[in-house]
Amino acid sequence: MALSRALNFCRSFSTVSSEPLRVCIVGSGPAGFYTADKILKAHEGAEVDIVDRLPTPFGLVRSGVAPDHPETKVVTNQFSRVAQNRRCSFIGNVSLGASISLAELRELYDAVVLSYGAESDQALGIPREDLSGIYAAREFVWWYNGHPDCRNLAPDLKSSDTAVIIGQGNVALDVARILLRPTSELATTDISCHALAALSESSIRKVYLVGRRGAAQAAFTAKELREVLRIKDLSVGIRQADLSKTPVDEEELKNNRIKRRIHELLSKAATPATSECNPGQKELHFVFFRKPDRFLESDCRSGHVGGLRMERTILKEDVGSGKQIAVGTGLFEEMECGLVLKSVGYKSIPVAGLPFDHRKALIAAWSLTLANLDDQDLLFQVLFQMFRDVF
Repeated sequence: MALSRALNFCRSFSTVSSEPLRVCIVGSGPAGFYTADKILKAHEGAEVDIVDRLPTPFGLVRSGVAPDHPETKVVTNQFSRVAQNRRCSFIGNVSLGASISLAELRELYDAVVLSYGAESDQALGIPREDLSGIYAAREFVWWYNGHPDCRNLAPDLKSSDTAVIIGQGNVALDVARILLRPTSELATTDISCHALAALSESSIRKVYLVGRRGAAQAAFTAKELREVLRIKDLSVGIRQADLSKTPVDEEELKNNRIKRRIHELLSKAATPATSECNPGQKELHFVFFRKPDRFLESDCRSGHVGGLRMERTILKEDVGSGKQIAVGTGLFEEMECGLVLKSVGYKSIPVAGLPFDHRKALIAAWSLTLANLDDQDLLFQVLFQMFRDVF
């Protein structure tokens, strides 16, 4: 309630009009700042407060972008200009549900926009997922970016030379690149000091990227793939059989230039004859048509992951969607590892006062973020324009 009164006091002063449109945006990542920018430009008298549970702004740009991607972080210059607008304020250390309730925010503002993102992770739902040494890729990313929630994660990078990353999207490639890239190069980035120190002593030299479907369905972009393939002295392994294409694959690749380019890059990386790696050489292996079945406990360390059991898959057309989905074949294989990073998607967390779909882990009715807004059409137009511009 103290925070509620403080916000109400601050907003009682207006240099624009006696009754300006007052909007609160919960979350200071890209979506929050783009929304604020559009509202401020579309409504001359609007006043916007951007609140965040962290003391610093910029969300994913600060804690989710890889440290060796400084060009992506340039957008914070634009966000800083938004924050410097006299009609915009950033208020950190405000946690929705703990510091202030949604109901209180709706009383204080004409509109409340929730843009705090998905701060939790999808589970694989397979046996022994609770073993130590198994992390969400998000946690690992937050760890090396210095996010306060994961400052003390302390992943064990010394006890094994093998890491498995489950998932084949851009985040999976990001964490693979951080594990494999020379620390002398990472030292020139803004990676956190504790992560750089741990990576400098890391024993990890083999990373396996595991995906349920084939190379034609890989979710990463060509840009990210090229970047990881260019790591100095890196050996890249791909089974030729995993590059096989179905007639449906052929048609998809024919009609999708980006997917076709990704498949070409992977095929080129797999072309050279298989040879033994040089001593100490780091390895990146793309493993397609495998889905996790269960984690295996280490024989040497009680309660710690020691391997992964995978089921081979094939692609079949889903009658409902028409898409190719991976189905198990009943054939299994095992892989030893001492570190597992799960990059299989995120999920939202419930907020008191909002209907929540626990099965989908999503807010059930996002339109409830609007409250007591006379000019609702304006805000809908602003949000529509924002999403159109961003995506």
